[in-house]
Formats: sequence, C-alpha cells, structure tokens
Amino acid sequence: MYRLIASDMDETMLGAGHRLPAENVAALERLKELGVPFVPCSGRPYPSIVASFADVDPALFEGGYVISYNGAFINRWGDARPLISTTLDQPTADALYGFALERRQCVHAYTPSGRILIQFAPEAERRAIEGVAGVEFVDDGWRDLGFADGEPIVKILYMDPDFAQVKRLASEAAAAMPDLPIDITFSSNRYAECMPAGIDKGTGLAHLAAHLRIDVADTIGMGDSANDLALIRTAGLGVGVANATDDIRSACDVILDTDCEAGALAEVVARFIEPEHRAA
Repeated sequence: MYRLIASDMDETMLGAGHRLPAENVAALERLKELGVPFVPCSGRPYPSIVASFADVDPALFEGGYVISYNGAFINRWGDARPLISTTLDQPTADALYGFALERRQCVHAYTPSGRILIQFAPEAERRAIEGVAGVEFVDDGWRDLGFADGEPIVKILYMDPDFAQVKRLASEAAAAMPDLPIDITFSSNRYAECMPAGIDKGTGLAHLAAHLRIDVADTIGMGDSANDLALIRTAGLGVGVANATDDIRSACDVILDTDCEAGALAEVVARFIEPEHRAA
C-alpha cells in the first residue's frame, strides 16, 4: 500500500502562472481523509513552496513535511528550521557565479532563508517568475555574491530561453570546473541547476522515508522534468504527468493522462490510492 506521495511543484502540481488547480485541492482533501501524507518536493525554497498553498486549508498539511531545494533541505510543515540542510561551499558557489558573470548569463542564487537572487534576467524571465515568493532581482553591477548578504548559497541556476544553450552552458561549466563538488540537472526547459554533489530529490525522499519509517517502495514520486528523475527512480511508483519532458518518460512507471493544468494529483489518487483503500 502506498503510504506517501511526493510531488514536484512547477509544471507538475502547479499549472501556468503557478496556479494550483481545484482538482488538486480536492485531491489533497481526500488524501488527508485517507491518512496518506502529501509531500511537496521542489527545487524551490521552503517559504516559496508553502506560499503556493496560501489559499489552501492549513489543516491539510498539519504534521506534514516539505522537501525543498531539490532535496537539499527537509522541513516540518510550519517550521522554517530544517531537519536536514546542505549548501554549496563558498569557493564552489563563487566559481559557479563567476562562470555566469563572465558571460553575463542569467543566474539564480538560492539562499537558506528562501531568497532567490537573480541577475542578468531577460524580460521574459522576469514575467515567467512573477509572483514567485522570495524572488529578488539583483543589480547587474554586482561582481560577486555580496548581494547574498553573507548567506550561504544552496544552489546556482543558469537560465536561458534556448534549452539547447542551457545544455551547452552546463557542459561548458562541467568542463571548465571539473573538480567542483556539484551535480547538474535541468528543469522547466530553461534552467541548468548546479547542486551540491550527491543531493537530489531522490535522496530527499529516501531521507524523509527513513525518518518516517516508511519503506521507500511504499511511496509515489511525481514529476515532469529532469530534476525529478531521481525522485521518480527512487519512489516505489514513479509517475510522470502528461506534460512530462521526453528525457524522463522512459524512467516513469506510469505516464498520466492528466497534465499540470488539469490536476494531475487527482488522477494519482483515483488510480493508485483509492483502489488500495477500498480493498483494505
């Protein structure tokens, strides 16, 4: 029996404009009734994830957990102090930032407090992330990570509207800085995400499952993009939404009929949770 659902947020749980479909709210209510925890598992910071559910009854998340920063942090819902946290070491963060600075490439720097610091952002990127909690646009005159005000950096993103260029940037960064302790993944067809080595959504799910004494085989992992691949592979049932990118489809146990706009969580509950509880 599946005892936990972990889901990506953007383009999986949320639709365009970071909207939470009504079908997913109803699914959250049903999961609460059945006693099956729903765990957001996102590349976003914890405060930004929580803000996405601002219009949802907070009772649905009581006693719950959040996996943020692609698995680098795990929080109890409602507690900003992480149970688990991992950041980039400062020399690594400086090197990754310097790579973007040399190219004046749009770069995002994420801090433990939930700030998403963005430099060299084109107008389309500003529009795309409008309304995301924690976003701050940094003056292009900065030449170091001083704009983080001394906070550590959890991850660095390189952004380009041309996904082929994003992949080239990732390859160039890996070749130019081969000794950095990082792993690179991709999301939203426009980001290369530079993470502390060995950290991903799969490790986040495994750590949380162990904390809750749940066999990871009894979990469901939902996603749409390459940074969800480890989550999908680690979970007992790996689920891709209908809008999942081609590079993760073969790793999914199931591809849903429902996309992120229509409430994919509702399909997961109907197909994989409800039948088990009827049979129990």
